[in-house]
Amino acid sequence: MKVQEIMSKKVNFINVNTSVAEAAAKMKEFDIGALPVAEGEKFKGILTDRDITLRCIAAGKDPKATRACDVMTPKISYVYTDDDLETAAKVMSSKQIRRLLVLNHDKKMAGFVSMGDLCRGSKNEHLAAEVAKCCSESSSEHAKH
Repeated sequence: MKVQEIMSKKVNFINVNTSVAEAAAKMKEFDIGALPVAEGEKFKGILTDRDITLRCIAAGKDPKATRACDVMTPKISYVYTDDDLETAAKVMSSKQIRRLLVLNHDKKMAGFVSMGDLCRGSKNEHLAAEVAKCCSESSSEHAKH
């Protein structure tokens, strides 16, 4: 099965200068845990609920004054629309991430694939379980694999 068959096609994103408070409100509105962060047409990173918690709130920063680019995860992992689900699961497992950007071959955003998408869309029940296992390990445990 291909990633494009299970991915979420409607993806919201934010600008690098969006405040963390505004990003959090958008996450709540759309019931999502991550937003790609763009500057113009270039994606610069991803802002997750974890980034907000650890790099903003726990660090004592004001969410209304802190910009997304100040606390986002700068590296974006991605797969292509025509990649197999196994490829997406391997990337998610190796990077210990729960959400993955999906690009077309022009490197334009086509969607998002999450662990939930893998659970709902894959006929291989072990795919999502393996991703969940890897994401649950500490970094030192994961490095042993």
